[in-house]
Amino acid sequence: MSLTADVKTELIAVRDPRPSARVAELTALLRFSGGLHSIANRVAVEAELDSEVLARRVARELMEIYGVRPELVHVQASSARTTGHYAVRVIDGGETLARQTGLLDQRRRPVRGLPNKLTTGARPDLAAVWRGAFLAAGTLSEPGRSAALEISCPSGEAAMALVGAAHRAGIAAKAREVRGIPRVVVREGDAIRTALATMGALRAAADWEQMRQRREVRAGVNRLVNFDDANLRRSAQAAVAACARVERALEILGDTVPDHLREAGELRLAHRDASLDELGQHADPPLTKDAVAGRIRRLLAMADKKADADGVAGTESAVPVGEDGEDVEG
Repeated sequence: MSLTADVKTELIAVRDPRPSARVAELTALLRFSGGLHSIANRVAVEAELDSEVLARRVARELMEIYGVRPELVHVQASSARTTGHYAVRVIDGGETLARQTGLLDQRRRPVRGLPNKLTTGARPDLAAVWRGAFLAAGTLSEPGRSAALEISCPSGEAAMALVGAAHRAGIAAKAREVRGIPRVVVREGDAIRTALATMGALRAAADWEQMRQRREVRAGVNRLVNFDDANLRRSAQAAVAACARVERALEILGDTVPDHLREAGELRLAHRDASLDELGQHADPPLTKDAVAGRIRRLLAMADKKADADGVAGTESAVPVGEDGEDVEG
């Protein structure tokens, strides 16, 4: 099962016994899964749902809370919708139900957002609003850079109303439009966990956090490995460049190179992968890192000065293309 299906399965089993919370969840579910339609010049309330279990629960809630008997229809997949779904419809008494739920205002106009009493209710009612909206039109992606909990909204007003309810419930959510569809999005890992827990998906919230932590650990390990690889690569390139310059320096200076500088250069060529500290230990007598670095630096400077005077290529010309020079202080 996908993460979204797991969350919805858990949320379907959540049942807040408080009448106000039951009404809030059912109203949000109806609003975000279809809402109002006109059938044979009559106002009908319809919800389009992906799950038969959820559809049967909605039908049961409509009967228990409002005393209406809805139709439950299985709709086959079509070119517009690749998977089948279930429609819960209330035609007889649809207008009365729409008024009772607040989907129609006192002037028989459809409410563009959500009934105000829902988005300003108590915290359990706000959680129920989010639970109903997610069951109707929510998705959850896996932890990672593009992780998100999203709810597709029937209108921009509905998105803003849901964001308002989120802020009152302590959920960091934002409204945005994606390909012309208003959405409410929760992006940060902690905020997604909070949203899941607030809606009542406690198991999903714990699983999400565990998955997120595992991914962060793996990402941290990968960054360290890549960092080490990059350092090794740079060190190898620097060693190749340094040795090429030293070889060219000894070639340019020939017999004129001072003995102590020649010894430093030959040490570099004899121990190509050694650090400056290690080169100093190989010297006889041993030298400090700074002493080795200073002698190699003077060797290269002397060779470049002579090359410039003689009109020949200096030590840099020996460095292979794409290799960086070594910092002799490193």
